[in-house]
Amino acid sequence: MSSATLTPPSEDGVETTPLPARLKLLCVTTLHNAAGWINQALASEISVRIKLEESVGATSALSRLREEAFDAVIVLDDPETLDGVGFIEAMRGGGHDEAAIVLGSREPTACTAEAYASGADAYCCIRQTTPRVLLCELRSAIRRCELERQNRRLHQAERQRLSIEHQEAERLLAEQRGLLVELNSLRNQQDGLQERPGYGGEPSSPFPRPAASDLPEALVANYRDVLRAYVIMGVGNLTVEMAKLAELLAAAGVSAHRAVQLHLDVLEKLVRGLGSRSTRHVMNRADLLVLELMIHLADGYRRRYQDVESPPEQLLLPGFGCEDRPAQQDAA
Repeated sequence: MSSATLTPPSEDGVETTPLPARLKLLCVTTLHNAAGWINQALASEISVRIKLEESVGATSALSRLREEAFDAVIVLDDPETLDGVGFIEAMRGGGHDEAAIVLGSREPTACTAEAYASGADAYCCIRQTTPRVLLCELRSAIRRCELERQNRRLHQAERQRLSIEHQEAERLLAEQRGLLVELNSLRNQQDGLQERPGYGGEPSSPFPRPAASDLPEALVANYRDVLRAYVIMGVGNLTVEMAKLAELLAAAGVSAHRAVQLHLDVLEKLVRGLGSRSTRHVMNRADLLVLELMIHLADGYRRRYQDVESPPEQLLLPGFGCEDRPAQQDAA
């Protein structure tokens, strides 16, 4: 079917929802050539190329719907030979989402609710419906059907996007963990050290380097709370909290390697807890957090190493300094 559209004017001259330039309709009847008047009525109202195909009986109509695509389906309801409402229910149950209109001889007050409940877009009484009204009902039904299809495509695209984001987050976490393993192996090779239980293969240092199971639960919970707050508030709003957290990690002897491992452990649980929600914002904020944490942690260890390597000097009383000895010897 062509994608070109034609916008018919309404009675007051205002343009309404456009119809496709070509309409392919299926009319479900019980008698041959019973849909000819519908084709003539629609053709007299608008210059749209309408191809109205007739299908006798519900079984034949359902078979045609499985084989071909139609813009809309018009069902000629007959209480004795063809139940229009029952056909719409069977049509929707078969997974067909074409626009559907029921044309019948019964009063709308008795059939409208049943028609809507079955999945029909409208019920029109033949004695009370003009060709223009039928055309408007077709336009509304086709528009609704197209909007529902677009909505399904958008939902499907959104689910695919979220799935890709979760896969990307898992891949990044796996790559970061692999980087830690490679760095740890490289350190062991350079320093000639073997992995020691409880110390994670870290090289010796003036400060203890606890393994994952040795970190206090309060420290892990504190890091988890800071990460969650950081995801919401962003950079610059938790400077004091980040400095305190880095000081706690430095006081506990947590190295940069172990801090990153702690970060990945907490982040992985946070990402899994998101479910089907987006992970891009969380991953971006987490990258900024670990960068800021490394800066604070490096400053904390720099101050501690300076205190260890540069102990406070003993101040001497006047006259007891080395610079005063030559003057005292000359006086003698």
